[in-house]
Amino acid sequence: MRRKFNVTGSCNPQRHYMVKLDDRLKRIKEEYVDEGAYFVINKGRQYGKTTVLNALKRYLKADYIVLLLDFQEVETASFANGAVFSQSFARKLSIAFRGIEAEGKEQLQKMLLDFRQDSPDGGLDKLFECLCSMCENSMQPIVLMIDEVDSASNNQVFIDFLAQLRGYYLKRDTMPIFHSVILAGVYNIKNLKLKLRAESEHQYNSPWNIAADFKVDMNFLADEIAGMLEEYETDHHTGMRLQAVAEEIYAYTSGYPVLVSGICKYIDEDISDPDSFDHIEEAWSAEGVEQAVKKMLIENAPLFESMIRHLDEYPSMKQMFHAMLFQGTEFSYNPDTKEINLACMFGYAVGRKGKVRIANRIFETRLYNYFLSEEELSSVIGNMAQRDKSYFVHDGRLDMDMTLKKFAEYFVDIYGANDDQFLEANGRKIFLMFLRPIINGTGNYYIEAQTRDARRTDVIVDYLGEQFVIELKIWHGAEYNERGEKQLTDYLEYYHKERGYLLSFNFNRNKQTGVSEIRIGDKVIVEAVV
Repeated sequence: MRRKFNVTGSCNPQRHYMVKLDDRLKRIKEEYVDEGAYFVINKGRQYGKTTVLNALKRYLKADYIVLLLDFQEVETASFANGAVFSQSFARKLSIAFRGIEAEGKEQLQKMLLDFRQDSPDGGLDKLFECLCSMCENSMQPIVLMIDEVDSASNNQVFIDFLAQLRGYYLKRDTMPIFHSVILAGVYNIKNLKLKLRAESEHQYNSPWNIAADFKVDMNFLADEIAGMLEEYETDHHTGMRLQAVAEEIYAYTSGYPVLVSGICKYIDEDISDPDSFDHIEEAWSAEGVEQAVKKMLIENAPLFESMIRHLDEYPSMKQMFHAMLFQGTEFSYNPDTKEINLACMFGYAVGRKGKVRIANRIFETRLYNYFLSEEELSSVIGNMAQRDKSYFVHDGRLDMDMTLKKFAEYFVDIYGANDDQFLEANGRKIFLMFLRPIINGTGNYYIEAQTRDARRTDVIVDYLGEQFVIELKIWHGAEYNERGEKQLTDYLEYYHKERGYLLSFNFNRNKQTGVSEIRIGDKVIVEAVV
């Protein structure tokens, strides 16, 4: 059977191309499971949590009895009360024993069966008496894994279950219980409590304060992506430059697992054909990655649908992202701040060097597209760009000089009389609303996170394999402007470009608007002042 790149459900190395997890599994075993830790693998949607749990189950089977439950398979009625939940939990544990080869397994299964038959109305207390006896009589330590714990959110009986588990954990020197417990989901246990009890006095009263801090990075490194591509190359002989392609994929995804697999899947199944590229090795290239990203960004994938839903559900998080993207606002990383905690928990943001950053280029571009689309229909300048699109594209090439020239003209005509404070807060958004209909469907854009701050933003535009570097900045005097020009030339050097673009938003009353060319060394900068 031909292996494929998988973006739905758990990955299996027999059926799917996947990053090797051996190092992560070894670390989880040695630092957490062997130490008897209870912990949570708390990551965003499609982060590979289920894949890791399944792989970990196989990895641990020589030393432990591993019982893996999926709460997504537990019906809502099972959380009606303690007795119903206990029966359902015992039944799921019995099923989890299937396929496990361990001495004394039958005895443990019989204990569960006896509990279900003898205590049909027994609650959590009776259930834990049974679990305690199981762990005491087991020939090997028992590890409990529960996937999709989010499915139990807003159920008091599950919180009570965790409280019982915590109690036994604290007494495990005298009361045998599971050697290690692993919960996996998007929401951490504190947030489950938040959803259950809105009262401030209960907000942080989590029953899971015994959990070890899980510090294993689930993102893929560029070298790990290259290792996965090497397996594909062995099967298909594309001639791709493995490390270069891997680094390009990493540049867009920052190693977010489903985005990595998604790009590879698009290249493998959608654009590796004569309609897109003459030869397969051309598809497995920087241009092929760009094409795959373009396709990904216009799809209504479950991950992006979740992102949009979360923005609607949490307006303060939405407001934070808007300020980051369009005003260049920087937020110090503080996980105790609700919107920062949520953004990081969902995987849309990360803490990096003490600041909140959007997790990867793809998420950032999707967020830009979302915010811009909210105003697109009413955007005068966007409509003008769409109307005059033929000005900007000739023979399949984007004329960035004309794009900047026309933007400067339109901007002054439309917004020249507007309040300066409005313009400074919205200048970046207005430019992107102008740019989007010009390149939409053919090119991509992304914001270079390394250079973005409150005063300047570097936009990278990819259009049919040609790159344009555009610096957007707020005018803060001639000296600052000269520094910006020098920074842009350095950035052009990095991208091996001789021509770059500088868009200055100048809010002085006596400003001189228009477009000019500046030569600095061997670089040419086209500067538009509006």
